[in-house]
Amino acid sequence: MKDNSPKTLFEKIWEPHVVKEAVGEPTILYVDLHLVHEVTSPQAFEGLRLAGRKVRRQDLTMATMDHNTPTWDLSLPVEDPIAKEQLDVLAQNCDEFGIELYDRFSPLQGIVHIIAPEQGRTQPGTIIVCGDSHTSTHGAFGAFALGIGTSEVEHVLATQTIRQKKPLTMEINLDGPAPSGVSAKDIILGIIGRIGVSGASGHVIEYTGQAITDLSMEGRMTVCNMSIEAGARAGMVAPDPITFDYLRGRAYAPHDSEFEMAIKEWSGLKSDPGSEYDSRIVIDAKELEPFVTWGTNPGMVVPITGKVPNPNDALTQLDKDSWQRALQYMDLTPDVPITAVKIDRVFIGSCTNSRIEDLRAAAHIVEGKKVSNEVYAMVVPGSAAVKKQAEEEGIDKILIDAGFDWRIAGCSMCLGMNPDILQPNERCASTSNRNFEGRQGKGGRTHLVSPQMAAAAAIDGHFVDIRTW
Repeated sequence: MKDNSPKTLFEKIWEPHVVKEAVGEPTILYVDLHLVHEVTSPQAFEGLRLAGRKVRRQDLTMATMDHNTPTWDLSLPVEDPIAKEQLDVLAQNCDEFGIELYDRFSPLQGIVHIIAPEQGRTQPGTIIVCGDSHTSTHGAFGAFALGIGTSEVEHVLATQTIRQKKPLTMEINLDGPAPSGVSAKDIILGIIGRIGVSGASGHVIEYTGQAITDLSMEGRMTVCNMSIEAGARAGMVAPDPITFDYLRGRAYAPHDSEFEMAIKEWSGLKSDPGSEYDSRIVIDAKELEPFVTWGTNPGMVVPITGKVPNPNDALTQLDKDSWQRALQYMDLTPDVPITAVKIDRVFIGSCTNSRIEDLRAAAHIVEGKKVSNEVYAMVVPGSAAVKKQAEEEGIDKILIDAGFDWRIAGCSMCLGMNPDILQPNERCASTSNRNFEGRQGKGGRTHLVSPQMAAAAAIDGHFVDIRTW
């Protein structure tokens, strides 16, 4: 008997993918796309090898080299022996098991969460998994996209299914349009600052409201990318004409009449009137400002017009202790304006903010200006295709002329797994997604900001309010 009850977007994706479900057991779900990289896959492939198994759906699996790849010139070798081994092992595994791989030299190489959307592999209504927490990025297309562990990677490789306990649902509604000067990065930092790093624990977030639907696909990917930083299992946005226009003509998207048929199907992927979420949050979008993180998790964030928090203002002893430790690590003084905080490094890149729109935004800020003599600034495109497009548009020249180091694609300084790391005590304005202790290098101090805010900070040597730029 057909169930005609109102359903949320998440339910409309979950239910058709159920392979098996039983009371008290995780549900077995079919996986439409499995993304693989060099860090979380070696043990999974070895497990297949020892069990004598093959990859169930090679055509629904793709791999790239991104986390360990140096972002220097491709003519130079990979110097770190551990990184080189992981890259070599991925190449060997993909060759043995028949998986398409974008290696360091591929014109389609890049960060896994950049290249799948730009190729049209990420599509509405699908379930997408990857051994990487920021797989939630793909939810921007109206997909259920989640990070998985290495043992789960092996399970998906062998069966094209995943075992999951059904998460709760949460709607976060951004009521009204975002103010001028507020980017997608500011929207998600503002959300995390409000609900905290565990505020969406156990939930899948559906982002709604004008401030979300006004965003480009690049902006929606930025918001969904950092859902995990609020504790969510995934984040998603209902597909709409902006989604369809982005996918039209991409290599792995449907083409011609099939694309028009797909649009009709995708258009139904939205929460029905009367559908119910387990929780709901409404945020007045006009209250949002450009944000800067000050501490050691993404929830420790203040508006650019704010000050470094004072632990004496904390509401609980736990918060007070946490703030004190964060301030000590970050070497910040309470009550100092954020605009007075000087920086040493700027990093524009990562799966959060390294798409062509992000690079255009940074170039617009710095055109005709020069990076501060006290700052080393670098820009790392998210993929070889983004790099090529930026160079065709002259974005690279604007950034280089301003004093930025223009690199090749990779995860780069988002995490300390390649040569692009902070030195102890260096302070960085970063467009990445995590500001944990040592995330960008042992002893490094990370402030998360938007590409526009990072670019402006590079010029002035400290944080500035881009609304008055």
